[in-house]
Amino acid sequence: MLKQDRVAYILERLQVLYPETPVPLDHKDPYTLLVAVLLSAQCTDERVNQITPELFALADNAHDMAPQDVDEIRDIIRPCGLSPQKSKAIKRLSEILVERYNGVVPEDMDALEELPGVGHKTASVVMSQAFGVPAFPVDTHIHRLAQRWGLTSGKNVVQTERDLKRLFPEEYWNRLHLQIIFYGREYCTARGCDGRVCEICTTCYPDRKHPKKTQKA
Repeated sequence: MLKQDRVAYILERLQVLYPETPVPLDHKDPYTLLVAVLLSAQCTDERVNQITPELFALADNAHDMAPQDVDEIRDIIRPCGLSPQKSKAIKRLSEILVERYNGVVPEDMDALEELPGVGHKTASVVMSQAFGVPAFPVDTHIHRLAQRWGLTSGKNVVQTERDLKRLFPEEYWNRLHLQIIFYGREYCTARGCDGRVCEICTTCYPDRKHPKKTQKA
């Protein structure tokens, strides 16, 4: 199967499997999404969704979060892991939002990436899911599947994002990155598929004899 055929098949199959793409992280606006995505680093979405109700009861906007004690924030988010770094980032980014943007999350990739604890992937999620701006957030799961499906030979998520953006039309990006995540969690897991098990892997590469080794992100 040629690469363009794989791209067309993947688009069609994922649309059939996941016609709806709800955002996995519970939120009500760009600020609560930003905080939830920051918390999701090295933590499951399910765990984040268990933690954020208490955190957002304490403060659910930058104006209210900025004056909170960092230790209280840390105690609430401790189950998410990396709580010392994340609590400081949440407090400081809230202060910056108040100082520079009147408490409003900026609809600008560069401005988002300048905030503490907000990398390119987090900024891309906020741009795509909060503001509807075309972006293709790539995490380790998307990186793994893109390699198994022969869509990239990138050794890191930056190269993989570049390749996926080149292969797929821009109007599909925001939906597609969630569809790939959903499929990876359900069918093409890190241990459950080695590139020769799930439906998309076996359709794209029916004659693959050996496990597909993923270049680490």
